[in-house]
Amino acid sequence: MKRLLFLSMAFSAAVFSTTAQELNCQVEVNSSQVSGTNSSSVFNTLQEAISEYMNNTKFSNAQLSPNEKIECKLFLTVKDYTDNTVTGDLQVQSTRPVYNSSYTTTLINFKDSKIDFTYQEGDPLQFSEMSMESQLTAILNFYAYLILAIDFDSFSPHGGDPFYERLEQIVQMAQSSGETGWRAFEDNKNRSAVLSAYTDPSTQQLRDLIYDYHLQGLDQMALSPDKGRAKITSTLDILKNVYNVSPMSVGLSMFHDAKLDELVNVYSKGPQEERDRVSELLSSLYPTDQERIRKIKDGQKK
Repeated sequence: MKRLLFLSMAFSAAVFSTTAQELNCQVEVNSSQVSGTNSSSVFNTLQEAISEYMNNTKFSNAQLSPNEKIECKLFLTVKDYTDNTVTGDLQVQSTRPVYNSSYTTTLINFKDSKIDFTYQEGDPLQFSEMSMESQLTAILNFYAYLILAIDFDSFSPHGGDPFYERLEQIVQMAQSSGETGWRAFEDNKNRSAVLSAYTDPSTQQLRDLIYDYHLQGLDQMALSPDKGRAKITSTLDILKNVYNVSPMSVGLSMFHDAKLDELVNVYSKGPQEERDRVSELLSSLYPTDQERIRKIKDGQKK
């Protein structure tokens, strides 16, 4: 895959330029909770603007062909629009293909409930690496680079390093602006917390999990289901390690939301001993989701 070739060549230098477009992003803005019809054109324009920004901005020098672009989705639910200020939730999803199969696996399925930005119909969305142009573009940049970071980590050990460097810069600039959703320790699920989950020394082993789970696990299952599944089982110990040092880490809930349904299917044909081990581990991490975890123990499919 080109990501692997790319990572072994120019990308290791972590030099960003404007030579490629990496995302194939579907965007939906839902304003049904906002009363009145006068603002409908604003949200239509906003949806078009976000879509154009995510799909036409060149975030790095990664050279991906059209069929290799990263598939992702942004679902913005507007809860209020007052004095040109949009507040709501943003659901961020991204997927990647699994080697030698038609299956696509979810990498990110995260809900940001701290969305708050100003927008007037027709406002231009301008990309800048050196400054924070607006709260909206900062949010979009953050999730674009998070999508890239996790995707590249899934193909090569710490392949997302340059993107995490950009994420740190974005968070630092946004924190100095005083805008919502960026402050450290303000919230254990805000954007600062998401970055820390993958970069803090005590929890950054989640990035090793991403690589081992996907390239060494899922990507091997078409050729050897038992070998691939065994590798996935071994990676789950990382979740327990992270829980022991940071039980409230947003990285744990992000793994849960992206992978739990998939794990039910992965272990549907696994040996009972393996299913017992996995269900016991996951039960201790996610005690409120026993129904789905029981399906793993029983060998049921989602």
